[in-house]
Amino acid sequence: MTENARAPLEDYRLPVKIKLALMWTALMFLYIYNDYFSLYLPGTIADMTAGRMGPLGPATPQILIGVSIMLATPSLMIVLSAVLPPVISRWLNVLLGGVYTAIQAMTFPGSPPFYQIVVALEVALTVAVIWTALRWPRTPN
Repeated sequence: MTENARAPLEDYRLPVKIKLALMWTALMFLYIYNDYFSLYLPGTIADMTAGRMGPLGPATPQILIGVSIMLATPSLMIVLSAVLPPVISRWLNVLLGGVYTAIQAMTFPGSPPFYQIVVALEVALTVAVIWTALRWPRTPN
C-alpha cells in the first residue's frame, strides 16, 4: 500500500445554499416515486379517470390549482434556495420545511407501508432542511 493510499480522502464544505437545493431535489424525487408507485394500487387509475383525487374528492379546478401549487413549491425551492439572498432563503426554507413536514405527516396515517417508508424519508429531509437553514453559518466580522 502506498503512502498516498493512506492519506485521508479529500473533502470540502458544501455551501448551505447547495445543501438546501439538493435536499429539495431529493424530496421531489421521493414525491415522484411515491406518486408513481401509488398508481399500482387497485382503484387508483379508475379514480383518476373518474375525476377523483383520493381523499380530496372530485378533481375540481380549485383542487387542481391547490395541488399544483403544493407540488410546484418544492420544485421552485430547488432554485430559490440557491439564488435568494441568505436571510430570505434561510427563513423561507424554515417556513416551507415546516409546512411540508406537516403536509407529509398528514399523509402518513392509513397509507400503505411502501408509502409510509417514503413519507418517513420525506419528513427526515424536510426536518433536515429546517435544521440546516437554522444552523446557517454566519460570516466572521
